[in-house]
Amino acid sequence: MTPSYRSEDALVLASGGQDSTTCLVWALQNFRQVSAICFFYKQKHAVEVEAARKICGLLGVELKVVDVSFLKELVVSNLFQGEGPVGQRHPQNEDVPSSFVPYRNLLFLTLASAWASTLGVKHLVTGVCETDSSGYADCRDVFVKATQAALNLATDFKDRNVVLHTPLMWLTKAEEFRMAEELGCLDLVLEETMTCYEGSSEAHAFGKGCGECPSCLLRKQGYEEYLQAPSFTLSQRPRSAP
Repeated sequence: MTPSYRSEDALVLASGGQDSTTCLVWALQNFRQVSAICFFYKQKHAVEVEAARKICGLLGVELKVVDVSFLKELVVSNLFQGEGPVGQRHPQNEDVPSSFVPYRNLLFLTLASAWASTLGVKHLVTGVCETDSSGYADCRDVFVKATQAALNLATDFKDRNVVLHTPLMWLTKAEEFRMAEELGCLDLVLEETMTCYEGSSEAHAFGKGCGECPSCLLRKQGYEEYLQAPSFTLSQRPRSAP
């Protein structure tokens, strides 16, 4: 992390889940002041918004919640309330999980950038991860880089060009748990975050969740691998080539 970031502010895209919460704490330790933004889009696990509120409250971070529920009227996804099981394949492409929401991250990053511009903030932090993208095209590094370029072409605010930070991009779920441990927020992640697609608050060793949806299975596997792996710091890990 460049030391100069200590004198700059950041806006974190917070969902109340493991990834964004880890990024939120990372940002708090690396930027001067941190704000957060969260989106309600009629997702089945809308309880994640309340999780984000609680987490931001515990961390003393101001949170803006934005209603983009119109998204359900435009795109197809089983992650929306009232749609089919999230364990199926996507109705538009059998190679994609049915939980994928087309253009979601593009919309979120655009709206977050708009809010950041109003706040006078140029650094945005998002918890997308290509290593565990689960078939989500908008979690890839190439998507983030292209989006950053497009966002900066959308304005003439050259002195405030958006910078997108993705601290988790090349980490596995096990390494994310290790990162949370190093940041001192592992208990927060395990006790307060919501990543379950069904929005279940059932307690498990890996955190809250139904234990059966794709998100829970990924998180459970990552936690088990984290427990089995020898202790090491992420700085010792060979970086995956982008």
